[in-house]
Amino acid sequence: MKNNPVLRVCSKVLFAPIILYGLYVQFHGDYGPGGGFQAGVIIAAAFILYGMIFSLKNLKKVTPPSVVHALMGIGALIYGGVGVVAFLNGGEYLNYNYLAADYAKGQHWGIILVEFGVGLTVASTILGLFMAFAGFEFSDYKQRKRR
Repeated sequence: MKNNPVLRVCSKVLFAPIILYGLYVQFHGDYGPGGGFQAGVIIAAAFILYGMIFSLKNLKKVTPPSVVHALMGIGALIYGGVGVVAFLNGGEYLNYNYLAADYAKGQHWGIILVEFGVGLTVASTILGLFMAFAGFEFSDYKQRKRR
């Protein structure tokens, strides 16, 4: 696939709009359908498309595995951190009312931060799984099995 000029051009043209649509779904999730999980899958799909067309080696240059692994943890920390802040402010865990002086603002900021954490975790996890499975070489498995 990486020598097909039509696929290369189409994937370059579609990469940014896919990411932009994922961000739209991410930040529109508190007003309508969508949110972190759906946005994470869409954004990961853009990077997976890039990796399938331009090779796993080039994908690892764009998104190094160490960065992908770090983003998995950062997303989970954002999600959990919102709950801890609410808990420390006197509310229940993940009760957004206690995130700001005004309950409506607390609800708004709470859902945005939680959905961002979920989106970041989902996107990086799916991309990490793709990199792990795509980087697995079957010939290495056969050689290890023979030993």
